[in-house]
Amino acid sequence: MMNQEMLSQMRSGKGFIAALDQSGGSTPKALKLYGLDESSYSNEAEMFDRIHEMRSRLITSPSFNGDRVIGAILFEMTMERSVEGMGTAEFLWQKKRVVPFLKVDNGLADEVDGVQLMKPIPQLGARIEAAKRHGVFGTKMRSVINLASATGIRAIVAQQFEFGKQIIEGGLVPIIEPEVNIKSPEKQEAENILKKELLEFVSGLSGDQEIMLKLSLPTEADLYKELVAHPRIVRVVALSGGYSREEANSLLAKNHGVIASFSRALTEGLSAQQSHSEFNEALDRTIQGIYEASLT
Repeated sequence: MMNQEMLSQMRSGKGFIAALDQSGGSTPKALKLYGLDESSYSNEAEMFDRIHEMRSRLITSPSFNGDRVIGAILFEMTMERSVEGMGTAEFLWQKKRVVPFLKVDNGLADEVDGVQLMKPIPQLGARIEAAKRHGVFGTKMRSVINLASATGIRAIVAQQFEFGKQIIEGGLVPIIEPEVNIKSPEKQEAENILKKELLEFVSGLSGDQEIMLKLSLPTEADLYKELVAHPRIVRVVALSGGYSREEANSLLAKNHGVIASFSRALTEGLSAQQSHSEFNEALDRTIQGIYEASLT
């Protein structure tokens, strides 16, 4: 049974979604930006301990709560770990009023036809069940569009919706993330094709099927306004995609009704070396900036 309070917060809550779902490939980079290089861990298990410590520090900060951060996307290992003696997802909702999501994809396949589809997800059913046990509201899965290939982009959207429908049947709300590479020489053209495909696929959803979208900040402001207004789409959120936080906030503010779901731009400027008060003050300023950009 879907949590109606979480749904209401996702539909109309003021604020943004924190993307805390770096996995194996992106963890060393995330730790390095946080001021922890390879010398701070000697194997993969210790690396994941360090990233969990960083996420726990973020989540337990007084600045981090449902007043401005309405949701958070977790990596599977983070969901299975605990924060202050509670499961991470349970802690987020029960202590912070932050709606938890789970990243469910297995990463990207090699590029074909200008796009990178998701690798197969044989564990999807098991991940949906685990997410529900932990009180998770929804999922997230990412694929990448590098070129304005109509057939490639259609394949990306078709795959996202195919998995999305399984997730809906499992009782969760999927965040569909077909990221357009911000460095693409055909970015604007790719976004126009993507919008057309998304509108077509979303029109095929039935009355009780609901999704969320996570999209790159578009070259043309308010490009996705029809998606923002669509009754089957709970919320449209934007990824920072490699932009600095300042750039991402500035672009986001031009897209009415779209809220942030930033990862690197959220943790930019935070470091393991900061004192408790320095860290909390820096995080508070960051959260406020992203929150304000998400209000337009």
